[in-house]
Amino acid sequence: MQPMIGVIGGSGVYQIEGVEGASWVKVKTPWGRPSDEVMVGRLNGVAMAFLPRHGRGHVQTPSSINYRANIDALKRLGCTDVVAVSAVGSLRADFSPGDFVVVDQFIDRTFAREKSFFGPGCVGHVSVAQPTCPRLGEACYQAALQAGITVHRGATYLAMEGPQFSTLAESRLYRQWGADVIGMTGMPEAKLAREAELCYASVAMITDYDCWHEGHGAVDVAEVIKTLTANASAARSLVANLPALLPEHPTCPHGCDHALTYALMTAPDRRDPELLAKLDAVAGRVLK
Repeated sequence: MQPMIGVIGGSGVYQIEGVEGASWVKVKTPWGRPSDEVMVGRLNGVAMAFLPRHGRGHVQTPSSINYRANIDALKRLGCTDVVAVSAVGSLRADFSPGDFVVVDQFIDRTFAREKSFFGPGCVGHVSVAQPTCPRLGEACYQAALQAGITVHRGATYLAMEGPQFSTLAESRLYRQWGADVIGMTGMPEAKLAREAELCYASVAMITDYDCWHEGHGAVDVAEVIKTLTANASAARSLVANLPALLPEHPTCPHGCDHALTYALMTAPDRRDPELLAKLDAVAGRVLK
């Protein structure tokens, strides 16, 4: 199978340069409107789609993002691999602003978002014990190294609701829990990507030390934006290196593309036709 890379750009990453035949297309989904139009084209010979998570001009809050529509749109366009880029705060002294982190675990503390494509009329349960694809995560790690980025392999991302940053007590608590970075958009995005049988990798760009670090004060938005600007350029270099690291793969060796094989619980004759129609892209393989 020819891969198609879907890139979800986080804060500061609103466009990707060097895409051949690039055009912005509107994608209709049964879950509503995605954050923005999707840029499609080819990057270094490989098909790709780029979606700015917050919309161009940063118009969506972490809680107002339509995560279901975003993932559905990428799946509907034919994406096989989704690389999500996001800005985060560091909860570790050795993870410094400007560093990148390839995340492999999440703690979900969000509460005001739709977290599943499934529901009454078609109940589905997928495993997110390993919420990211190791194959795709390793490709992102190698792409970062090639771009000269200081990158860490493996970390736990604490997803908070926002839009406010943490209190000092919360920041200290999350460090005690073993979280390494903190952000507002990693969930439910990763869960939905798994339900859509997409290989998913999370690349976190560190902008600050949250508020726990004694040598740094509370999060300063001006400093965050300054770091984001530098990180965005590095992120684009990372993405440009990915095509050469993602050869053809008939199936994911970690089972991401077959996550729904045993996930549907509702008997076929009791499934809601209206919900099934909405699931045509994300679950079409198992509903045929």
